Amino acid sequence: MIVLCGCGVTVSLMHTLVAPLLPEISHTMRLSQDAASWLLTVTMLAGAVCAPVCGRLGDMLGKRRMLAIALAIMSAGSLLGALSWSFESLLAARMLQGAAFGVLPLGISILKDELPAHRVMAGTATMSSTLGVGGAIGMPLAGVIAQVMDWHAVFWAATVVSVLVFALVVLFVPESPVRSGGRFDVVGALGLAAGLVGLLLAVSRGGTWGWGSPAVIGLFAGSAVVLTLWAAHQLRVRQPLVDLRTSARPVVLLTNTATTLVGVGMFASFMLTPLVLQASTATGYGFGASVMVAGLCMVPMGLGMLVFSPLSAKLSARRGAHVTLLAGTLVMLVGNVAQALLPGNVALLMAVLMVLSIGTALCFSAMPTLIMAWVPATETASANSLNSLLRTIGTSTCAAIGGTFLAAYPLVVDGAVVPSATGFRVTFWMAAAASLGAACLALAVTAVIRRSARTTAAETEGSGTAAAPAGMLAQ
Repeated sequence: MIVLCGCGVTVSLMHTLVAPLLPEISHTMRLSQDAASWLLTVTMLAGAVCAPVCGRLGDMLGKRRMLAIALAIMSAGSLLGALSWSFESLLAARMLQGAAFGVLPLGISILKDELPAHRVMAGTATMSSTLGVGGAIGMPLAGVIAQVMDWHAVFWAATVVSVLVFALVVLFVPESPVRSGGRFDVVGALGLAAGLVGLLLAVSRGGTWGWGSPAVIGLFAGSAVVLTLWAAHQLRVRQPLVDLRTSARPVVLLTNTATTLVGVGMFASFMLTPLVLQASTATGYGFGASVMVAGLCMVPMGLGMLVFSPLSAKLSARRGAHVTLLAGTLVMLVGNVAQALLPGNVALLMAVLMVLSIGTALCFSAMPTLIMAWVPATETASANSLNSLLRTIGTSTCAAIGGTFLAAYPLVVDGAVVPSATGFRVTFWMAAAASLGAACLALAVTAVIRRSARTTAAETEGSGTAAAPAGMLAQ
């Protein structure tokens, strides 16, 4: 479990380590801000495409094998970034690093197969929290390394860590005996890749290109057509990339939908809090902190997720994962409402971030548990990968819409145009609304599970047996 959690932290680090380096990379390679931002976009696109593919191949061929392959690709990308000689080579490196996004759902599925039943919830919760831990420490860590040396050193450090976790996986992680076998759906993989790239590209670049521009509208329309055709293909093919019939089960469908909203509710603080901390005090809301200090202020949020994950597992064991999800969304709602009020001092802001970390930890630990309890054991990796993909769609949507709000409400300070407090408030209120929507879906999940439990109990009493579905026992 320690090795797999290390893998999760490392992969989440890869998604955030470039963010504080963009100004230096832009200056060194003489890039515009828009061009440099592709170093973030291409990683997100590669991760979204590769996660469901890795999940399906993991169910078919072995989860440890696919985990090792994903980490090897990430190591190659980190090395290429350290040796990069042009923007194109660095872009390719970031694409390879993004290909490892499937590591987290693969790791959760391995824990489900390998741990004793009484430790699965705690393992799943801890593994899920690594996404927030890596995201919180990635920016300050990269900033410190780049400040002492240069941005190439960040990629050299990433290479060392990537090779280390690859070696640890090979040495200590056993291969899961649970496999589905069968053929890989190549057509389904290509269709999903095309649809996701179009959708996420439109979402991530909409604020830059214009939401009403022909390119963005065309991408949205094209992705809708492609994904519709892809869904029809998945329902016809014998061994689909994503089992849509399983995904349409009420608990799975509601949980996956809630995951997208949780992504929105969680990411607003990850995205905007560093900006608030670094903003000039003349704006009326900023604290004038340096990049490094702003990054360090985010560390407790990630560590809070790690600390509260075991507690969330205990809550799931006693009351059910659906109760944990509901509690997490409500706590996240409180945190986002508090953020929308723009706390006036750093101590109060840190307290709000801790509240959000608790809510995020509860949600992240509950969602994989709910998913795995209601899908066949041979589909846990692909089901978790789909759940991670939907969370990515949520965070990408939050980033795009939040950026649009910040641009829509400008403020002039010392001759420079910066976001106003209104832009931040509107974005945090949007995150609060998403959290409220996720809470409503969690209530629906609770109702479905309790109704299913009553039905099962009635059938058991009528038949005189003591049997119950595996999903119900897990709840």
